[in-house]
Order: sequence, then C-alpha cells, then structure tokens
Amino acid sequence: MSAAPVISRQRARAATALSVLPLLLLLAITFAVGTGAVHIAPLQVLSIFLAPLGIAPLQAYEEQQAAVLWAIRLPRVVLGLLVGAGLAVAGAAMQGLFRNPLADPGLLGISSGASLAAAMSVVLGFTMFGSYSLPVAAFLGSLLATALIYLLSQDRGRVNVTTMLLSGIAINALCGAGTGLMTFLATDEQLRTITFWSLGSLGGATWPTVISALPLILLGVVALPFTARALNALMLGESGAAGLGINVQAVKWLIVILVALSVGAGVAVAGTIGFVGLVVPHLLRLLTGPNHRTLLPASALLGATLLILADLLSRTIAMPAEVPIGIVTALLGAPFFLYLLRSGRKELT
Repeated sequence: MSAAPVISRQRARAATALSVLPLLLLLAITFAVGTGAVHIAPLQVLSIFLAPLGIAPLQAYEEQQAAVLWAIRLPRVVLGLLVGAGLAVAGAAMQGLFRNPLADPGLLGISSGASLAAAMSVVLGFTMFGSYSLPVAAFLGSLLATALIYLLSQDRGRVNVTTMLLSGIAINALCGAGTGLMTFLATDEQLRTITFWSLGSLGGATWPTVISALPLILLGVVALPFTARALNALMLGESGAAGLGINVQAVKWLIVILVALSVGAGVAVAGTIGFVGLVVPHLLRLLTGPNHRTLLPASALLGATLLILADLLSRTIAMPAEVPIGIVTALLGAPFFLYLLRSGRKELT
C-alpha cells in the first residue's frame, strides 16, 4: 500500500489539531478561572477581562469575583499553562532527539536533580532567597544534574545519545538516593514540605512566581519548534541528518539546554509533575504523525490544556482540601499511557 494516503491523512489530522487545540485551550482557561468556591460565569469572566479596556460588562459581576479571578485563579491558570506547555514540548523534543517515543525529560535528570536540591534546601535551611529559596535551589539542582549527565556523555567532543541515556539513569538513581537520605533526616514539618513539593502543586502560584518562570519556560516553548527540521532529519539517524546539512552536535546541545531551562524552571515553581511530557507528544504522534513541525506546537497547546484541567480537578475534587497535581496526572496518565502502548504497538515498532 502506498504511503501517500497515510501521509495525506496525517497532514489533514495535523491541520485539524492545530485548528482545534487553541479553541480547547481557550475553553479550558475560561472554565478553570470560573470554577471553584467562588463561581464566575463565562460571560462574567469575559466582562472582568474587558473591564480594564473600559468596555461595558456583558454580565454583571461582584468585586469579590474580580479580585478572586485576578489575584488567585488567573496566576494559577497561567502557571499551569506555562508548565504544561513546557513539559509537553520538552517531551516531544526529547523523544525526537533519542528517536524513542518513550523518552521523557526525566531522562536528563532534571526532575531528580531538582528534587534532591529542593530536599536539601528544606532540610539544611537554605533561605538566602527568602520565599523563593526552594524554587531557586530546585532550578539550580536541575541544571547541575543536566550538565553532569551531558559532560559524562561526551565522547571526543561529541555527544553519545546512548551514553547520555545510561548516565541519566545512573544520576537519577543517585539523586533519588540523596533525596531519600534528606527525607530520612527531615523533621515532620520538613518532611511534609518535601513530600507536598515532590508530588507537584500549582497552589503557590502568584504573579511574581509566574513572572519568574515565564522567560525560561517561554524560551523553550518558542525556540524548540525551530528545531523541527533538525529533529525530522534525525529520524534518519545522525549520519543521515549530517548528510542533509544538519549540524548534529550543535542541535543536541541546543535541545538539551532548552529542555533543561524550560523543564527546570517548571519543576522549580510547580514541583514534580509526571506523564505530561510523556503522554502528550506520544498521543499526538499517533494522531498526527511524526512531523515535528506539527508535533511541537501541538504538544505545547495540548500539554497546557491538560495541565490546566488536571489542576482544576486537583483543587475541586476534594474541596476545601487540595490533591497534589502530580497524583492527578499520574492517575490519569499512567492507565492512558498503558492503553496507548497496547493500541499503538504498530507505531512503536
């Protein structure tokens, strides 16, 4: 059977995805900012957004609703959008770099390095940056772990992807042991902080938090799609990509740096959130094909949408308590990913 009909269907699905996903994201944002203990109807949400422009409200609203939206709901939703987009794009880029649909940003030790540094900052009392001390420590830990893995993967000035994968497994295990040691040494209060952070949460979202993470996450979300041509070429192997004029080593450096910055910043402000960077690009690859020109921007849109909805579920399912978002993404993502593995085995071979 000719490949032309398959490619044509994939292109049609890709065009549909890029048309539908922005609308789904907009609906998710509107629904998320309006749902909670203080209900805000969609027209009220729109009216609150338009009020600074001097436009008459489409539906009357109370000042309390406006205050809740601007100060509490919107920064949390924006942070979820950024973190979800960053994790999903990073996952798609890593899967393209490793030429393996099961690859994940965690392979570079980003999450484990951040977890170890965060645990150490709590137990050892690192307070140099005040309330931002834990996020700063987590971000630095993610970068140090990534840099160490990348240095270990060097072979005569070239990056060996297989060695990088094995180094990542080793560093992840080492950081996990260090985090376990810090957990053992922690007091009850410190243990609660470490546990809650490691499970992931957007509960601490404020505008300063959003602004601190915005540049680094946005850098990855915006810049990684520009590596789509190189990632498509790498599907032919490194020698094939080099034959097409791709500077393979430079592309590897660029992708690893962008992934580390984007995911490191996300983990620093939201804790460890699993499965977004694994499931989202894998699902889109099955639906729209492996073309990274579509896969990367579509992953950003779907990742943002899913994390916003997962956070909405985490803060409403057990009100007034809040379920850590990492638990929600794992409970939803793991069974779904197992389903994808079973139904999409032909695409994985």
